[in-house]
Formats: sequence, structure tokens, C-alpha cells
Amino acid sequence: MPPLKPATRDYPLSRSKWITIAVLSIVAGIVGISTETLGESGRLKGDTYYVDPAQGDDASRGTSPSAAWKTLTKVTATIFTPGDRILFKSGGAWTGQLSPRGSGTEERPIYIGKYGGETKPVIDGAGTVEDVLLLKNQEYWEIQDLEITNTGKGAAARRGVHVVADNYGEMHHVYLRSLTIHDVNGIDSDKVNGGIHYSAIGDTKPSRFVDLRIEDNRISHVDRSGIFGWSTHWVRSKWYPSLRVIIRNNVLDDIGGDGIVVVATDGALLEHNVVSRANQRSEGYNVAIWAWSADNTVIQYNEAYRTHGFRDGEGFDSDWNSRNTLIQYNYSHDNDGGFLLVCNEGGHSPEESVGNIGTIVRYNVSQNDRSRGINIAGPVTHTQIYNNTLYTSKGRDVDVVLYSDWGGWASDTGFYNNLFYVSGTAKFSYGVSRDTDGSYVTKLGFGESTSNIFDYNTYFGSVQSPEDPHALTADPMLANPGTASEGRATLRGYEVRPSSPLINSGKTIPNNGGRDFWGVRVPSCGGTDRGAGEFHRCSELTKPKR
Repeated sequence: MPPLKPATRDYPLSRSKWITIAVLSIVAGIVGISTETLGESGRLKGDTYYVDPAQGDDASRGTSPSAAWKTLTKVTATIFTPGDRILFKSGGAWTGQLSPRGSGTEERPIYIGKYGGETKPVIDGAGTVEDVLLLKNQEYWEIQDLEITNTGKGAAARRGVHVVADNYGEMHHVYLRSLTIHDVNGIDSDKVNGGIHYSAIGDTKPSRFVDLRIEDNRISHVDRSGIFGWSTHWVRSKWYPSLRVIIRNNVLDDIGGDGIVVVATDGALLEHNVVSRANQRSEGYNVAIWAWSADNTVIQYNEAYRTHGFRDGEGFDSDWNSRNTLIQYNYSHDNDGGFLLVCNEGGHSPEESVGNIGTIVRYNVSQNDRSRGINIAGPVTHTQIYNNTLYTSKGRDVDVVLYSDWGGWASDTGFYNNLFYVSGTAKFSYGVSRDTDGSYVTKLGFGESTSNIFDYNTYFGSVQSPEDPHALTADPMLANPGTASEGRATLRGYEVRPSSPLINSGKTIPNNGGRDFWGVRVPSCGGTDRGAGEFHRCSELTKPKR
């Protein structure tokens, strides 16, 4: 997180830089600019504005804590310039909308933050505004350390934060960090309302985001979506994806519908997020973390759990009109709809959708995901699913791999080196029909899907394996499976013991990322293991058995 004030240097400035500053100071004096506004680099500094709801006065200059502004209205009426800082009093509270104006530059973005303590300032939309914090057609902003809420009477679209590029072109460098957003009662009929949302709209001028970061935020009890990106350029004939979108280190809980979703992006990165209890109040189809109409998305090091319901209801999803989605190093548990959905809605023209091509799912751990493990829905193609560990708990009957029809069936799906550890019962199946609540009626087999390859997988417990030339059914000898809880640190029970038959018995996968779930190099000890973990204490393999 960048500092709110320039860092103090502990070394003297060079002679040439002093000369530069001196010349600029003379020029500044001629044009009436105070030398106090010059930074030691010789560039103009921005102003710092303070906002205090108790002691402030909108008639004041606002440039010191003792002469602070008072209201959101004053902030919204001001056009800010590069390098400016708007600081809200710690512990202060405001009601209404914050919609500041102006743009910064790459070198000098405009900051919003807090001063005077650790407690975040509160901005409450009170349900009277659609967006509590609105940033429209402005760029180079960094916003942090605010608490935002928006609860009102009656059904209406409501958001905590909304960043909009509307017939703007490229909107650069918007960073949303360390925001606490809670209790936003939006409507279920619109996915683009709830917590943090960004929208790229452009009927006359294509618009997109370049360098958008949503990091270190805490979002709870919002409807319908936690973090959701929308674009009118998702159709391939109008394809204009946002670039360098990063959604990282966010914690979401009690979300009405979807947790985190990117739409119309190329190269988006979703990592180190935790989404719990998604899909709590929605009648629609929702997943904890997913990408739609997005190319080259990386979803990694996330945790998703207790997603409710069977209309989807998975922890993770690679959705249609997407190419080359990579889902790796994630932890999924206790999701009603299962660990994973890979889907494509058939019947769209090439001008609208490219389908779902080239999804890779590797080195993930799924524990106690219910009803389904992996759902391959619709005509997805060239999917590779390898080196994952799926644990089914006692007393549950799970469709551990389920194929289903969605305007067509999957083709060219490869399963390699996966560990299916079944303490209850599990089956490989296809959907015959679907109930109104989203649950499937299933039969054994793969339905009309084609070119399914299962090889080098491990099937342990009450599960009938598909045809697999190098299947392993022996006890995988894990440390303590089924004992994990919340947090990736609880997963050590899925490490393999030195005597495990998983060690060095897997298939070598080219371009496998080079690391297992815990970051261990793959291959280690002379070969590739099965499951999400690679044994690396190689010397223990040579010890004589007692």
C-alpha cells in the first residue's frame, strides 16, 4: 500500500538536483506558486485535504486538520488534480454519496484515505443512493481505509463501490484497497449490485479498465454480488477486454449471490482470496469464485467454502466464452454444489462466444464438497484436470465427476494423476434430468460426452473407477485426510507418507507449473506423484522399513 505522504530521504540531494529545484523555485515565485508545493524531485506536489464531520467547516480551505472541510457535498463538488490527497477523519461518519471528480497521473495518482487514528471513517449510503462511492470516467485513483455500508427500505439496486468507464476509452490505474464494506441490501435480479463493482460501458466509444486492483478488502452481508465486473464488450464481435485486472487478498463472507466474478478480461489474476457462505439469498445461479467471457484468467491460492444451494453452488468455475482459464493451488470445502464447474452454453454463434476452450485445473484440494465434485457441463473442449485431491466424507453419496448437457456435451477432457479419496460413496456419472432446486438425477457413465481420458488416477474407497489403464486403488497413505478446517494451513493431513504408493507413480505432465499445492518442486525424488502434493523428503524413501 503506498504511503499517504512522500517517504523521507536519508541522503543529500545531488548538486544538479538542487540547481533544478532552485530554478523551478524561481519560476514558481514568478508565477505565484509557493515553494512549499514543490517536492524535492522538483515536481509540483498535490494538496492534502482533510474532512472532519464534527469540527470541519466547508467554508474553510480544507488543507489542514484545523481547517478541515465538513461534508461529502464539498468533496464531491471539488475537482481534484494529480497528487491530491483527500483524508477523512478516523472515527468520523458521513451519510450520502462520495463521488469525487478529477484524474491523477501515473506518477501522481489521487489518494483517498484516513487521518488521525486507526478506526476507518464510515460512509453510509442509508439506502438513499445507488452507489455510496462512485468513480465515473476518472483515472489514476487510489482509494483505501474506508468503511462503507448501504442499507435501505424496499427493493432497489444498491452498491458499496462502483467504478464506471462509460464511453470513456481506457480507464487506467484504479486501486481499491483495505475497504470494509458490509450490509448492502441490493436486489437479486441484478448481479451488478452489492459490494464492489466495476462496469465498462461503451455504445459509441469502447471502454475498458487497464490496471485495476481490488486488494485487501473485507466484504460481508451484501446482495447480490461481492465483487463483480461487468462489460458490454463481452460479446466476441465487440470484444474489448479489460487488462491487468488483479483481485487479491480479499475476504468475503455471507454474500447473497456470487462471491468474486471477472467478465470481459484478458489475463485477470484472482489470488489469495477467501470467500465463505456465498449464494445465501439468491434464486439465481451463483458460484464463489469464477470467470465468464474471460481469456487467460489465473485463479490461484484461494479458499472457497460453504457456498449454498445446487443451482451451481460450486467453489470455483470456468464459465463459457472463455479461453485458457487456469485454476490452481486452491482449497475448496463444504460447498453444496461441489468443488468445480467447467461449463459452456451451446448454441451461441462464433460472433457471440468462443465456447470454453483449454481450461486447466491442477493441484487443488477439495474436502467434503457435497452433491458433486466436478461438473463438466455443456460442449466444453480440451479441458485438462490433473493432480487434484478430492476427499468425500463419510455418509455422503457424491457424483464425484458429473457430465451434463447444456446445449451439447463435453469433448476432449483429460483426467490425470488425480486422487479420489472416498470415505462415503462416489460415482462417475452424467445428468439425466435436473430438479427445480438445481440438483441432478444421475446415472453411471459419461452420457454423450466424447474423448474422455482417465489415466494414472487413484481411486480409494467405495467408488467404481472408470476405464483407466494405470489406475491405482491402494490406500494412498495420507497423513491424516479429512481433518482440515478453515484455512489453507489446516491441510497438512493431505501430505503423503514416505510409504505412499502415490510417490513417483504418476504421469509426467508437460508445462505443469513446476510446483505442487504447497509449493514443492514437481517432479521431486525422481518422478511425479499423484494427487495435489509432491513428496520431497527424498532421503526418507531409502530408509529401511522396520
